[in-house]
Amino acid sequence: MQISFKILLSAAFLATLAGAQPKTDKTFDMYFVDTEGGLSALYVSPTGESLLIDTGSPGGRDTDRIMEIAGAAGVKQIDYLIITHYHGDHIGGLPELNKRIPIKHFIDHGETGEHTPAIENSLKLYADMYTSANHHVAKPGDKIPVAGLNVEVVTSAMQVLKTPIAGAPGAGKPNPECATFQPRDETHVDPDNRFSVGTVISYGKFRTVNLGDYTWNAEQTLMCPNNPIGTVDLYLTSHHGIDQSGSPALVHALHPRVAVMHNSTRKGGAIQTMQVLHTSPGLEDIWQLHWAYAAGMEQNSPGLFIANIEDPKTLADVLQNPPPTFGQPGAGGRGAGAPPAGGGAPGAAPGAARGPGGGRGPGHTGPAFYIKASAHADGSFTVTNTRNGFSKTYDAKK
Repeated sequence: MQISFKILLSAAFLATLAGAQPKTDKTFDMYFVDTEGGLSALYVSPTGESLLIDTGSPGGRDTDRIMEIAGAAGVKQIDYLIITHYHGDHIGGLPELNKRIPIKHFIDHGETGEHTPAIENSLKLYADMYTSANHHVAKPGDKIPVAGLNVEVVTSAMQVLKTPIAGAPGAGKPNPECATFQPRDETHVDPDNRFSVGTVISYGKFRTVNLGDYTWNAEQTLMCPNNPIGTVDLYLTSHHGIDQSGSPALVHALHPRVAVMHNSTRKGGAIQTMQVLHTSPGLEDIWQLHWAYAAGMEQNSPGLFIANIEDPKTLADVLQNPPPTFGQPGAGGRGAGAPPAGGGAPGAAPGAARGPGGGRGPGHTGPAFYIKASAHADGSFTVTNTRNGFSKTYDAKK
């Protein structure tokens, strides 16, 4: 069944306007799930509607974590599910999740950019789910009618937004970072990453972005010569924080106040990624789902900002005898001992990030802490680390 977004958008228009109202007690809540190198992020509007972006890895572990957060958020159904692309660390948890909670609308980029047996198998399972529900192939410029929010598609199937987002601060202005952009060798990059569905989500003056695994060279296509997105308050790092994504042309132009990195211990936190973030104008803090071996002592955030850490003995062993890590500089995003391409194909072991040493990994089922952000319509927001209860509030821009 094809869904008419124009009809839905009209029906939700009045509710969407609520996002432009003065500050109230209701917040726009974002939950960044610990999928240990995959992606799943739950967005709950002030009206209670839900948007889930990606479902983590197969095996049930990540589904349990999503369901725990959904329960804490009071979410009884997923109103809109976006599958950014078809790699196993993004779509792998969907079959189990579909059994556990109703999903009303399925949104994706359409035809895959990567024809492998594992992906083809995942797509067959996926089609069985969406053919009996509402399904939409996203195109740049589409607006997903989540009541109380403005959700706009900016990338999909290698197409990018051409018209600047109306009213967005900085949207349409020339991007000075384009002059020094250095393309990367992406011959080793799994093609479906470039097809990622990317969205910008706004609640009043607050803005955040989620681009899935959109890649370095593709970022130039989106952001150059002019920036169609404008600036954001919270940037969810592209591609788990590995150095196949996150160019200055993207990050510095977005001018985020806060970055949240959905990494694992050995996937993400590449030195280059951290350096781009640390030099981004106006960036105040980096919040990480995991302490990252690749970043070392110098580049990781202080412990208050990290949701999941290794036990002290493992951490000491790794610092003294560092294992090969994913995304070392000069390796084009792939270091010795790196995980399989694409962060694990559909059907691969959960997480698909492998490496010697360490107490967490693909089979880890112990405590998993998430990061939560809550935003007000005036642009102020609070980020919380659920491991230690540490919160920091970022005041509205003046």
